[in-house]
Formats: sequence, C-alpha cells, structure tokens
Amino acid sequence: MKPAGQRTRSALTPRSVEILCAIVEAYIETGEPVASRTISRAGGSQLSAATIRNIMADLSDEGYLSQPHTSAGRVPTARAFREYVETVRVSRSLSMEATRLRHEIGRADSLDAKVERSSYVLTQISRSMGIAAAVPTGALTLHQVELIPLSDRRVLMVVVTGDRMVRDKVINLDRDLSMDELSSLRNYINLHYSGWTFAAIQSELRDRLEEDRADYDRMLQRVSMLVQKGLLDISLAPTLHSDGASNLVGVDLHLTREKMRELFRTLEEKRRLLELLDHFLESGGEVGVQVGLGDVHANMDELSLVGITVELPGGLAAKVAVLGPIRMNYERVMAAVYHVGQALQTYTS
Repeated sequence: MKPAGQRTRSALTPRSVEILCAIVEAYIETGEPVASRTISRAGGSQLSAATIRNIMADLSDEGYLSQPHTSAGRVPTARAFREYVETVRVSRSLSMEATRLRHEIGRADSLDAKVERSSYVLTQISRSMGIAAAVPTGALTLHQVELIPLSDRRVLMVVVTGDRMVRDKVINLDRDLSMDELSSLRNYINLHYSGWTFAAIQSELRDRLEEDRADYDRMLQRVSMLVQKGLLDISLAPTLHSDGASNLVGVDLHLTREKMRELFRTLEEKRRLLELLDHFLESGGEVGVQVGLGDVHANMDELSLVGITVELPGGLAAKVAVLGPIRMNYERVMAAVYHVGQALQTYTS
C-alpha cells in the first residue's frame, strides 16, 4: 500500500500501533466509541486491561483518539485512520471475489465499457462512490482516421487511437473537398502518421510549416488545415464514469443540508472529480489512500479516497477509486481497487 501525498514516519511504539489498529477496526465494524474492555475482551492483545487503558490515554493525548463523553469509549480521529492504513497490506492473491471482479471487467466489449463497469463494480463492493477514468497521456498514439463528407462543406472526422477508442468531430471547411480528395487525404494521414504519438505529429507539422512554402506540398497543407480544425484535439478529453454518490447520503458527515447539497453538486462535476484523482493518485500501480479530503473541498473533510493509477496500452492511464466515509473497510476496498486496476490492464493489453 502506498499512501497518497506526503506523510511523516510514525513515532508510535509497536505496542501502541497494535492497540490503535484494534480500536480502529472495532470502530469500523460497529461505528460506536470503543472502550478499553472491548479491546481487552477481543483477545488479540496479551496486554492487561489497565495497560490498554493507559495506552489509550496516551493516544488521546497525542491526537489519535477523541472521547465524545466522559464516560464513553474512544473514537479514532483522522490521524488514527492515517496511521491504521499504513498497516494494511493489499491482498494480491486471486480470491473468489477478486476472480469475480476481473471477470466482471472482462465481460465489457470496449475500453470505455470496461471503465464504466469498473466504477459500477467498485460501488457495489464498497457501498460508497466508485470512480473510474481513462486519461490520455503524452504517449497516446494515432491508429487511423476516417473522413466522411457531409453537406454544406462539413466533414465528419473519425479518429481511432492506439487504445482502439473512437472519437469523432464535425468540422466546417473553408471550401468543398470531393470524396476522392478526402479519401486521398485519409490515406496520406494513415500511411504517414499511424503509430505516431499526437505530440509527435503536431511537432512534425510545425517543423514543416517553418519550411519554405515552395517546398510545402498540397497534401500536407490540407493535413495541417485539418489539424487546425481540431483533428488531433478530439482525442485528448478523458472519459470518466462514477456511480453511487447517493450512498453518501446515509453517512454521518456532520454537514448541514445546504453543505450536503453543495457536496453533491461538486460530485456531479466530472472536472472536479478528475482534479481529485489527479491531486491524490500518483502513477506507479500502487494503491494509494488519502484520509480526509478537506484540503481540496471543505465539505470532504470526513471522506477518504482509495485509488490506483495504472498504465494502459496506446498511451492511456486508468484511474480507479472509491470515495467514501473515513469509517470504511479499508482492507476490502483497497483489495477491490487493486484487482479492478489489474483487470483493466489485463483486458486491454
């Protein structure tokens, strides 16, 4: 497991970490303040009840536990959850559930469908909000184009990228081009630029534009014209799917009704969700956990993000994540996120 963002090394002793983790796990299971006798009776620790009480008092002093009422047990703080997720190890073995996850993703017949299925699967497992995005990178390549004439000097540009995703865009030309001219132009692009990254194509065309106009052939002029009209731009928009925002309604986030509405408006904006994924999920294929998202939105202080970024063929990165309450089953959610990411890589390679 790789936590998202920067963190300092824990100053807690192994014994304190053991007790803290037991408290967090008990709180995750029940949602109720945890008393020292609960930890003592659980039998996982060889420590006496008195020692456990002393450790819990120290953890409270250090900001890991809070006490809602004088006679009540202790509740783990966000700091406690951050310490806890450091101890969680992601299960990479193919359990029955992991196998089912990979099968669910594999059933989809296109990359976009697999991304959409990923968000749905994560929602079903976590009972929170599942998010999945396919984001073009600088290595995105061109597979082929198709140019289809329409009426009134319009052309439908269909672009197939190296990830076999299809994008299209209608453009308006300054003059009519015949079917034969469009076919020749399509063949020229596919012959010369198939397999090139979009950045390399644009760089090549810029270099050609700087050459003497007398050496500039007519076909290349038309390719440049299509690029100016957006031939390469249509491939750069990420695709994003999310499910389960309504699951957060039943979570006690200590928000007013107006702030809850504001939170849901934010979660409906794909741009904001993409910013959230980009801010916290690093590349490298390791599961990342961010406990508390108040730095990006005041109403997300009691939410956590568990996600992973994996590289896909053809110049795409897939980002899959679960957005849910701080009190979530991290072990199960982290394993689910990992195996969904692996499924996307497996079935798109």
